[in-house]
Amino acid sequence: MAAATLDAFGRIDCLVNNAGITQDARLVKMSEEQFDRVIDVNLKGVFLCTQAVADTMVRQGSGVILNASSVVGLYGNFGQTNYAATKAGVIAFTKTWARELGPKGVRAIAVCPGFVRTPILASIPPAVMQKTIDKVPLGRLGEPEEIANVYAFLASDEAAYVNGAVIEVSGGIML
Repeated sequence: MAAATLDAFGRIDCLVNNAGITQDARLVKMSEEQFDRVIDVNLKGVFLCTQAVADTMVRQGSGVILNASSVVGLYGNFGQTNYAATKAGVIAFTKTWARELGPKGVRAIAVCPGFVRTPILASIPPAVMQKTIDKVPLGRLGEPEEIANVYAFLASDEAAYVNGAVIEVSGGIML
């Protein structure tokens, strides 16, 4: 992926680590396979993709690594031991990479969306989803475009001094 991008465009300006899965279960019922699969996609995948582009960005003296975390990485969530651990880990990656790569011109930022109207929410029972929505001061789920707009800003030169930040985009669910 990184080599193909570099061949096609001659540089890599931005990486958005946005793959993520859930395999929810309470701690006492979560299988090791459920735990490992979420860790492999949500945490190891972020590590491997970033490692694949970091040298190129450092050689260029510029680049932005945008990591998809979640409000669940900030406050935990019932039945999501594995998911919460990965999203908290992504925040730790971000802060570490901001320190390591920032002096070389590469920024790292974590975005923590709240609950966004995407297929990942399909498995949540409607009554539980309504309780979640009721906790959001804006009274609704986020839309994918609202999250994408934040990513676009953070990737732009207008955000050139943003590094190591954890940006919550959640309609205020953490209030």
